[in-house]
Amino acid sequence: MSIHNLHKILSPYRVAVIGASHRVGSVGHAVFRNMLDSGFRGVVYPINPKHESVGGVQAYKDIFSVPQTPDLAVVCTPAHAVPGVVRQAGEAGVQGLLVLSAGFGEGSGGGVDLREDLRSTMAQFPGMRMIGPNCLGVMVPGLGLNATFGPAMPQAGSIAFISQSGALCTSVLDWAMDAGVGFSYFVSVGNILDVTFGDLIDYVAQDPVTKSIILYIESMRDARAFLSAARAFSRNKPIIAYKAGRFAESAAAARSHTGAMAGEDAVYDAAFRRAGVERVYEIGDMFECAALLRRGRRPSGDRLAIVTNAGGPGVVATDALLARKGCLAKLNDATTAKLNSFLPADWSHGNPIDILGDASAERYGQACEAVLADPGVDAVLAVLSPQAMTSPNDVARALINVASKSTKPVIASWMGGPSVREGAAMLEKSHIPTYRTPDEAVQAFMHLVAYARNLEVLYDTPRDIPIEFGHNGKARYAPIERPKAEDGMLTEHEAKGVLARYGFEVTEAVPAHSASEAITAAEKIGYPVVLKLHSPDITHKRDVGGVKLNLKDSAGVREAYSDIVSRAVKMRPDAKIDGVTVQPMIDTSAGVELIIGAKRDPVFGMVMLVGAGGTLAELMADRTVELPPLDERLARRMLESLRIWPLLNGYRDSPPVNVDELVHSIVRLSYLLADHPEVAELDINPLLATPTRVIALDARIRIQPPEQAAEPGTYAHLAIRPYPAALEFRANLKDGSDVLLRPIRPEDEPMWHDMLASCSKESMHFRFGGTVDPWSHRLGSRFCFIDYDREMGIVAEVGSGEDRKLAGVGRVVGSSDLDSAEFAILIADPWQGKGLGRLLTERTVEVARKMKIKSLTAEMDSENTRVVQLLRSVGFRFHAPKSDGRLSAQVTLA
Repeated sequence: MSIHNLHKILSPYRVAVIGASHRVGSVGHAVFRNMLDSGFRGVVYPINPKHESVGGVQAYKDIFSVPQTPDLAVVCTPAHAVPGVVRQAGEAGVQGLLVLSAGFGEGSGGGVDLREDLRSTMAQFPGMRMIGPNCLGVMVPGLGLNATFGPAMPQAGSIAFISQSGALCTSVLDWAMDAGVGFSYFVSVGNILDVTFGDLIDYVAQDPVTKSIILYIESMRDARAFLSAARAFSRNKPIIAYKAGRFAESAAAARSHTGAMAGEDAVYDAAFRRAGVERVYEIGDMFECAALLRRGRRPSGDRLAIVTNAGGPGVVATDALLARKGCLAKLNDATTAKLNSFLPADWSHGNPIDILGDASAERYGQACEAVLADPGVDAVLAVLSPQAMTSPNDVARALINVASKSTKPVIASWMGGPSVREGAAMLEKSHIPTYRTPDEAVQAFMHLVAYARNLEVLYDTPRDIPIEFGHNGKARYAPIERPKAEDGMLTEHEAKGVLARYGFEVTEAVPAHSASEAITAAEKIGYPVVLKLHSPDITHKRDVGGVKLNLKDSAGVREAYSDIVSRAVKMRPDAKIDGVTVQPMIDTSAGVELIIGAKRDPVFGMVMLVGAGGTLAELMADRTVELPPLDERLARRMLESLRIWPLLNGYRDSPPVNVDELVHSIVRLSYLLADHPEVAELDINPLLATPTRVIALDARIRIQPPEQAAEPGTYAHLAIRPYPAALEFRANLKDGSDVLLRPIRPEDEPMWHDMLASCSKESMHFRFGGTVDPWSHRLGSRFCFIDYDREMGIVAEVGSGEDRKLAGVGRVVGSSDLDSAEFAILIADPWQGKGLGRLLTERTVEVARKMKIKSLTAEMDSENTRVVQLLRSVGFRFHAPKSDGRLSAQVTLA
């Protein structure tokens, strides 16, 4: 997550091409010619010890011989020479490297030792940055920079294209030249030994020319930095990603249902959703999707109305919509009556709205206007099929007029060839996405829907729900000891004990080592009971007949015990058999069985799964994956995405289950995973949800060896940093009243709005530099939903229970590498003059220091004398006033 010295690669003035060559067909020749022919306005130094000049330009024998230290060195030498060349570049003071050479362990070839040699060489020169090795290079058309061996340079534009595949880059370049698509940056990252996707996203985010990013990803390194950067960029501009290698067989050796069900591709899906990244599944969709998201309005839902002058295309559009899990909007009575008032009697009287083959431009316009006004419609697709009585151009003009009056998306499909081309061009010019077929148009609509939903994750405010834990304090956080079992699997009894710490209701599992012990336990629990095989070596008990249900007396228990143990010994003679566990028989007839679980992904750390559970969990394949930490909103969205969601809400004569408690259970599991990096895999299957309770009937937890677990409290096992509870701090104001200083949370938005509403116009002006709407959800979510890896808001909470209020907030917003950060503070008027300002400032500065931020900068109105005096008193140094009268101050923290 560092952009340090990336400008040396992406905005250089002096460039050395190491390995520049006369030899046509060589990489060194192609790169040097591209640098000379692209209009680069800087200086290019060819490095070649065997020639006095290259391409008519004076050559230099090595990097030490050039007149000025280059910003960027482009390395085109054979792989075995690269570490030495990089060492020389570092000694010469070069801070930007672009290594095009291949042979560093990619694919099935050798080169692993060379890769490690290159890595260790880079480590000797802190501050030196490298893109590559094994990459095509970098183009910045706006600067005339073409440091690649590609065939040509595209025109300047607003798309930043970042790809892990050099071969794909050349194909995209060829297509872009033909289509007239331009780029702000065109970067081939290669093996990603240093500069990552996250670094590049942060860098191009500073560029006002860049309006969208397209990523081609084969693998990911430093997922946490990627998600942090992508979430920050996606708040304002779209990122489109294509992920190659979707069907890796990585789940084959998993020990749990979750491990087998949460495959690699599902985890990437979850990561992209969480970061607001829109994923495409066809290479050809990347640029079309980028243009669509950049210009298209976002729908508030997935309900589409289809207006067409032909029945067939309407059916095609409907099929495409339902196949992609969209929703055909249901017109309300008022809309139907409105359409009846001007459409022919034979119109379809439903959605799709078939306005018949003789539809005029006026009829199209009226129909689309009426449908857009329906509150049950989120967007309109207008489909035009060439007809003798219909003018594509006139209909386009009518649609443009209607779309300009609505805030809802309007999409068009102008079917045909030359006869509709001019009308389609008119629509595109007016920023109405237009496609040749209804299927393409529907696909575009669903991209808009998915993108809007992903952004909701970044802006929606979750409910503040009270989570009851079984234990608080040290007992809850105590490490889970690794069991004696070689694979680290806890017994069911031990796993349920861990769940109980977090407030899960569990069925008691009493170990029994003989039939007599089993009978004694059953009589204590009360019949009917369940017997389950107790073995550290057999995870899936049902596979060996290790579960017996609804045992109603001692004879049944004795027989079941004998059968379970004998079958297990016969089927798994290698396994250690410790008898059985005895548990109460729970009536599942009035409930729904689910699975919730987690596994450690090698890229994104812990991931969570929720789905339909029971013995058929894997067969049903009704599941969804998310990255922890989760709040109430994200947990509920997981449930809503399942096919069994209607069942959870009461289907036909079955009553609804306790969805709120189910949501709480998912959030509890999220807390457990954040607190315990030693957990490698976890299953609760089945988790029984009934109208009155949610209870874990079975559980498995695998603990990894201590040397593989992240250090507690660092959250290195999570791709997204959770709420930093360790930063909570209690203090007292001058009058002795208690105040809680803590990081801000998304759930604080309602209290944040109330705090702003209690501020005077002067206080609001001093904080925001003008007038703002204190009730703006967009503003509230931006300030309350933050990325704790790159910014921090410390709120002062007073009161308790329903009387809790926010009295003030201090904020630091860091640069992507946290070298520096901006500081700001707001104290609500009723709490001014009580010593809160100094208390909150000192605490916020202390937290910034813990974040390893090196310096803080604050800007303020010169008339804001209270803050000026406050900042002086805590060590800020003030600079001369700016021309607009505002003051700037800075304090060094490290």
